[in-house]
Formats: sequence, structure tokens, C-alpha cells
Amino acid sequence: MTLGTPAERRLRFASCSHVAFAVTMIAFGVFGLVKGNFTPLWTGVPKELPAREGLAYFCAFISVASGVGLLWSRTASIAARVLFISFLVWLLVFRAPLIFRAPFVTVTWWACAETGLMVAAAWVLSVRFSDDRVRNDSLIAGHRGLSIARSLYGLALIPFGVAHFTYLERTVGMVPAWLPWHLAWACFTGGAPIAAGVAILVGVYARLAAVLSAVEVGLFTVLVWIPVIAAGANASDWSEFVSSWLLTAAAWVVADSYRGTSWFAIGKR
Repeated sequence: MTLGTPAERRLRFASCSHVAFAVTMIAFGVFGLVKGNFTPLWTGVPKELPAREGLAYFCAFISVASGVGLLWSRTASIAARVLFISFLVWLLVFRAPLIFRAPFVTVTWWACAETGLMVAAAWVLSVRFSDDRVRNDSLIAGHRGLSIARSLYGLALIPFGVAHFTYLERTVGMVPAWLPWHLAWACFTGGAPIAAGVAILVGVYARLAAVLSAVEVGLFTVLVWIPVIAAGANASDWSEFVSSWLLTAAAWVVADSYRGTSWFAIGKR
């Protein structure tokens, strides 16, 4: 009985994380095509940019096509690389310049971190579905690429945690009413991403840190934003919910890349 090609075998045993990520890309791509505008996945484009509407449709098409491609063994590698390159270009062209314009504004680093996390997730998938003939030190698809992608994820977590403290009053107000000690929870949920990001960067308990950070983002989506949406949300709330959903899917992909490694390894990423 044949086991199929290496790519087919990898896709067959791939975790649910990449499927969830792919479905998320498809869903928001379709939404972008219907809306005819940028979704929270692709934001930060100046209103005066020529052909802005065309770029919005193009980004939506990339989301749909890449999402579908990730679900098919023959195109998974190409789809992952298209997403990786697209998010990387977005980070460099529309996000990174914000740091030079307003380096001391928290939302600047938050925006960069959001796109950086998406880059990291797409990068991890590029490694997962890379051809077996690719050298292990390949920057995009080898072990070195995977290490850099994880480091980028860890780096992206830190601004999320900092924002909890910068906007502490708002963070406290978002803690579910049924939980006690709102201030303590707000500080904990701010400190945890920072600690996880540092742990991943230095390679101390990296797998544990990645998994727990993904769990936190997921719980934030479920416990905070779903009740807000259910109660009747405004446009800003919907945007926050969508962003949280996207970050949850991306964080899950990166955390799953540590599968098979020790939970308490030190000195490895």
C-alpha cells in the first residue's frame, strides 16, 4: 500500500491548527470580497493610495486562494509561501513605517505585532509543507526559518502584553463581571504574554510558553469578545473580535510547531 508523496503524508498528519488557520483565511477572504474593503487582516493602507479598492479585492483574493490551497496537499507549500510573502510585505510596507512616525505610541507596536504574528504563522506553515529536498538551513523553509518564525512570534507577544498595562483601565473593564479581582486579572493577562514572549525568544520552556500564550488568546476571544458580540456590538467591537479570532488561529499554528519537543526544554526554539 502506497503512502503517497512526502507532501501528502505531511498534510495527512498535520494538526487541526493549520486547517483552522486555512478556514479562517477563507472566511475573511470571502468577507473581504463581499464587503469590497479591507478586513482587519489587511489594514493600515492610506486612504489616498491609488487603486486602494483594487488592492482590497486583491488581498481578499489572496486570503481565499491561499486558504483553499492550504487544504490541498499539492498546493499547500505554495499557498503557505504566498501568505508568508504577502504578510511580510504588508509588515514592511504598511506597518513598520509606523514605528518611525510614532515610536512611542502603543497602538503602533500593537499593529506591527498583529501582522508580525500572521507572518510567523504563515512562516511556520511554509516550513511544515516544504519539500524534503529543501536544505535544513533554508531561511524560508528550513530549521533556521522555523527558529526565526518562532522568535518573531515571541517578539510579537510582548506589545500585546504591554498594551494591557498602557490601557489598564480599559483592560480592567473587559474582565468578565463574574470573575473576582479584575485588576489582578488585567495585570496577569498583560504580564503573561510578555513572559511568554521572552521565554520563546531565549528558548526557556518555549513550548510551554507558546501553548499557554495561544490558550490565553483563545480564552480572551471566547470569554471577552463573544459575549460582547452576543450583547450587540458596534463596528469597533466587531473589528476587535475578528482580530482576536485571527490571532488565535495564528497563535495555535505556531504553538503546534513545537509538537514533539520537550515542554521544559531550555536553549532551544
